[in-house]
Amino acid sequence: MFERPTLRELIARTQADTTSRLSAEELLRRSDAVVYARVLAGASHELHGHLQWIAGQVIYDTAEAEFLERWASLWGITRKPAEFANGTVAATGAGTVPAGTLYRRADGTEFEVSVSTEVPGDVPLQAVVAGAAGNTDAGAQLSLMTPIAGVNTVAIVVSMVNGSDSELDEDLRARFLARIRRPPNGGSADDYVQWALEVPGVTRAWVFPQELGPGTVTVRFVRDGDTPIIPDAGEVAVVLAHLEEVRPVTAQVYAFAPVAVPLAFTIQLAPSTPEVKAAVEASLRDLLEREAAPGATILLSHIREAISTAAGEVDHVLTVPAANVVHTTAQMATMGVITWL
Repeated sequence: MFERPTLRELIARTQADTTSRLSAEELLRRSDAVVYARVLAGASHELHGHLQWIAGQVIYDTAEAEFLERWASLWGITRKPAEFANGTVAATGAGTVPAGTLYRRADGTEFEVSVSTEVPGDVPLQAVVAGAAGNTDAGAQLSLMTPIAGVNTVAIVVSMVNGSDSELDEDLRARFLARIRRPPNGGSADDYVQWALEVPGVTRAWVFPQELGPGTVTVRFVRDGDTPIIPDAGEVAVVLAHLEEVRPVTAQVYAFAPVAVPLAFTIQLAPSTPEVKAAVEASLRDLLEREAAPGATILLSHIREAISTAAGEVDHVLTVPAANVVHTTAQMATMGVITWL
């Protein structure tokens, strides 16, 4: 196996090679040979680094960014683009809010009116910049960037969802490698998972063959980049529409959101510091992201293990839950409230 030499090693090699080719008379006290050796070694070190980077791009599981996209495209897989958050705000006053009007959130995020709307009423908006940052909690305030006669400056968000970030390299790589390892198989369960994951924002999906009768396929999915992760009716409709386009003609496909069942915890923790509490919560969230699924049982031993492996935890007593947490096919555990004793 080739090991890339360090800069120090390259300098020593180049200097030794240079001086070995000079006679004693040519080796002056303040010879330029040492300077040349360092310059050449520096250039060689940069070339070695570039070659090492190139070596990573020619292998699927280490390729980055545009090279990963190019490899994946050979299998018909493309990076999921960022999606715009959209929804409505409740505007008050008397007048018309024209299409193209801009509202602004307190943090500077901007939203554009999609259709001219009479107020009072719900005004449809879309985030100016695509991404999950456009998602906004109901009840939040948006302000008109330019006043409109008769229309109150402040509007209240009714709903602003469906925004998602561009797919990360590691998520694209996971879909790409799954496509190689589990090639299309005429409508197998793996096919439906891969089709669901092609929809922007979808991060995990599960398939339940014949759940609603012979010839039926049920798909449930979540969007881990959203809060909450359970998809709304519009997001379910988008996934179902995509599945209808790619499914075998003989299959009757359904898409549903899992029924969220918040999993509450009661923990006596030592040491009970804010930092350790935060580490325990992060560890429990990671556990649910790895093991929660529709119909899955969350094992009590795994919950205790997640708490024990949190950074800084010395000891704990878990009182809730007191046993394995079982769910029906449609139900899925989500992060609930932690009560600290």
